[in-house]
Amino acid sequence: MKKFLIVSVAVSLMRNIALGQDAAPASASPSPSPAGTEAERVVVQSQEFDISREQIVPSLGATRYTVGPDRLDSQSQGEDAPFNQTMLRFPGVTQDSFGQLHVRGEHANLQYRIDDVLIPESIPGFGQVLETRFADNISLITGALPAQFGFRNTGVIDIHTKNGAVFQQGDASVYGGSFDTIMPSLEYGGVAGKANYYVTGSYLHDGIGIENPTRTANPIHDDTDQYRMFGYSSYIVDDTSRFVLLTSGYHGDFDIPNNPGQTPQFIDMGRSTFNSAKLDETQVEQDAYAILAYQKKIDDFNMQASVFTLYSSVLFRPDNVGDLIFNGVASRVDRDIFSNGIALDASYKLNDEHTLRGGFLINAQHATVGTSTLVFPVDANGNQTSDIPLRIVDNSGKYGYFYGFYLQDEWKPFEQLTINFGGRFDIVDAFAHENQLSPRINIVWEPLKGTTLHAGYARYFTPPPLENVEQGTVSKFDGTTNESAIHQDSVTKSERAHYFDVGVTQKIAEGFNVGIDGFYKSSHSVLDEGQFGQALILSSFNYKRGEIYGGEFTSSYDHGPFSAYFNLAYEWARGTNVSSAQFLFDPDEFAFIRKNWVFLDHDQRFTGSAGASYTWNDWRLAIDGLYGNGLRRGFANTQKNHPYETFNVSLSRRIQITAKTAVKIRFDVVNILDTIYELRDGSGIGVGAPQFGQRRGFYGTVAYDF
Repeated sequence: MKKFLIVSVAVSLMRNIALGQDAAPASASPSPSPAGTEAERVVVQSQEFDISREQIVPSLGATRYTVGPDRLDSQSQGEDAPFNQTMLRFPGVTQDSFGQLHVRGEHANLQYRIDDVLIPESIPGFGQVLETRFADNISLITGALPAQFGFRNTGVIDIHTKNGAVFQQGDASVYGGSFDTIMPSLEYGGVAGKANYYVTGSYLHDGIGIENPTRTANPIHDDTDQYRMFGYSSYIVDDTSRFVLLTSGYHGDFDIPNNPGQTPQFIDMGRSTFNSAKLDETQVEQDAYAILAYQKKIDDFNMQASVFTLYSSVLFRPDNVGDLIFNGVASRVDRDIFSNGIALDASYKLNDEHTLRGGFLINAQHATVGTSTLVFPVDANGNQTSDIPLRIVDNSGKYGYFYGFYLQDEWKPFEQLTINFGGRFDIVDAFAHENQLSPRINIVWEPLKGTTLHAGYARYFTPPPLENVEQGTVSKFDGTTNESAIHQDSVTKSERAHYFDVGVTQKIAEGFNVGIDGFYKSSHSVLDEGQFGQALILSSFNYKRGEIYGGEFTSSYDHGPFSAYFNLAYEWARGTNVSSAQFLFDPDEFAFIRKNWVFLDHDQRFTGSAGASYTWNDWRLAIDGLYGNGLRRGFANTQKNHPYETFNVSLSRRIQITAKTAVKIRFDVVNILDTIYELRDGSGIGVGAPQFGQRRGFYGTVAYDF
């Protein structure tokens, strides 16, 4: 038994070092029962497998920012915070409407991994499929990514989940407060034989499901009901192998908030008036996936293979009468995607100087789009010729196949220097057949203890997301209120880019670290997305050329009861000449972009985040804040929205009842200064309506650990 205790402490130490955390001291414990011995064995082996898994796909010179349980708990709303709000505390992450995240001046293009296993792509919607609650720690990996990361290259959000090996307890909580918010949740984990498991579920209702289109404190017609479930389970086959099963389910119902005082534009069946505050548009979102992974370690060989399946759908329901009167178009849009695939990542340590890594990803997708649109007939000048609407049905489907292969070598010529070089070959067969060989190289040098410099280059190949590419027939709407002024519809292609990144991190003192990083990206067929039309669903298109550059400063302090962080990012993102899906654009704007460089809609010059917390006995007081210099607006994004800053505070306490049970209480104030800030004003490329950030809200949480 002493052997297991020693191994457990050693494994915990290694894990904490890998995450940049201090190791907790070991404490004596009584001799366990045989069942306790088996549970201890499972815990130790699970942690050993976790450490081995992290060596299969390490970041290898890319820029990596990681936050652990303490930071997650001290942020505004703690584990109950929406996942996108958690990510906004990372450097270079910009806030946008509809829960969107922009990293380093790019629109989406993020890949998500749970326990180093790739999650297949979902259709983006309003709801947050992922939960902060089930995360043990979260990393954002950006910069010049090594060859194992393909297709989605802006950044990798890597979530290491709680599991039954370390979360052998239950937790029931109720979170609620302003805007009719109520969210009960339950999580439970444990060990059973050679298996360990963790499961969590929650239900959320509130009255601010989507950003308010007005400056008022309470939006109109903005309720949401959301259900989430996540499960982790693993089974240790023997000392060298295990199976891991990840499952997730999500369902979200959303009212689309209304903007009072809109002016009617059309006549529907003799009716020419309508109160825009009474519109009844809704959206339903569903998402479910299952991933089965097999991990094997034999001496210097380490591998993980996974198979996955995902179904995701978004259904937008219009208010037929109201939408026709205000817009002349009422479109019911139903999108779904079904994905299946297999992935393999492996590493082999040849000797002390060389470690080879390689693998592949094969993903088959099928996306369908169904639209049923009510429109009015118009004459050559666009004037309504009848008040009896026409119904136009436009359904389509598309298969897409994605193949990626990579090989690389981690070379350590001497202890302070690491050179990782290799490449990947990607193939996509969807709207076009495309491929690319992409070299990658990263250099990491530690000239002094506590000083780390890195530099990297990556060639990127990014196919358009199958689920977001318009598949309709433009000509079907000729002579109607939904006719496109531009009929050109070139195929949306894969983005190809050269990416350069250089940076340095410095340990100033114990627990005090700072870093600075700079990047430059030059792209062809730049992928972007926007909301075109009335349905709040994003569509993809290309700019012929684009470039993004910028820099990030990050700092963190964690020592004793006090911790703090400060991040500031600068970026410049622009493109020129729309080269696909041209029918989505207004002719004047399209002509301007064809001859001029324009800022991308998600360009924001400065973005910042900061926070601090102090723990005293069982109490924790925390404050954090976000800053945004303003996203783009106006004709062809030639203007920007106003800067803003918001601050949040929280106070929490844990009350221990018995050795196993405890009560946790928490109080949060979001946007404590009640700042009125506008993320979007309804103008700009691919922007359909204004969106304001949340006004001040008060929230409380009561949780019971058992």
